[in-house]
Amino acid sequence: MHKTMKASVAAFALTATVSFNAIAGVPKDLPYPSGGNLTADQIADQVYFVNHFYAFKNYAITEKDKDITVLLIKAEGKDPTTITLERFLNNDYAGGDVINAEDLAIFRSGKLKGTGMLITDYSDDAKSQSYMIWLPALRKIRRFAQPAHDDAWGGSDFTFGDVTLRKPLHESHELLGKETFNDCLGFMALGADEQNRYTKDLPSAGACDHKGKEVYKLKSTTKFENWWYDYRVSYVDAKTFADYRTEYFKGADKVKVIDRNWVPLGKSDDPRALGWGYWYGKTLATGNQTWAVIPKAVNAVDATYDADWWSEKTLRKIKR
Repeated sequence: MHKTMKASVAAFALTATVSFNAIAGVPKDLPYPSGGNLTADQIADQVYFVNHFYAFKNYAITEKDKDITVLLIKAEGKDPTTITLERFLNNDYAGGDVINAEDLAIFRSGKLKGTGMLITDYSDDAKSQSYMIWLPALRKIRRFAQPAHDDAWGGSDFTFGDVTLRKPLHESHELLGKETFNDCLGFMALGADEQNRYTKDLPSAGACDHKGKEVYKLKSTTKFENWWYDYRVSYVDAKTFADYRTEYFKGADKVKVIDRNWVPLGKSDDPRALGWGYWYGKTLATGNQTWAVIPKAVNAVDATYDADWWSEKTLRKIKR
């Protein structure tokens, strides 16, 4: 196998995963709850709705002028690596369609520059997602099986489970109650010698906008055996269902934290119409950190695209 292909495959860690019996997933027309007494399963469904942007026909983080999403990956004691990317998610498929959604990621700089990944998610939750990757050095598209949930997304501290694969059916959920979220979100502190043209304008402190908000405390226990975590505890906004923080536990030990800074995108009739400000993740055993920062200007919703935008054609047009 060509060494560039090996590197790309290793970065995406594309291997087989566990399958589940057919079961109804979270509907894209899931209504906003009218009552206040929600079950843990209902809250988990609402969180999934928000994370997959079902309030929109499509959602994208694009490149606008000099603004672009920056993905920083920093191993303990080392300088961070920088990747920039665009991502386009399409939810505009009818309820009876075989396809539920499509997700296109294009890496614009860094070690994955010129690489594209197109994920197709099917309406049947028992059917594995399909993956096509454009390998710029080979000028070819390769198709791969759905990755394992615990594989690293783009070599980061975020797994494919965190970003695309995990669904409410993969866990059992328990509501631990309500409380006030009394913390600022985590972020990656960079030294003066770690700055570059992509990082010089990143936030210099963690987001505190959500401090003081009422949140559900939701415990989600994995159904996978011998998994890297036993359960997650998420702090979920009681109004918008945005998950500001998720703490992962193995036994009694906290092993990873992911913080998400959610920002409103102007669709006032649905409180769940949110986009990303940033994601921050830290693996506690190693100290490794990942920070994906999305400038406000690059968020785009319900835009118009060519009918074949989510296709091999777009992958083949990616410039190295």
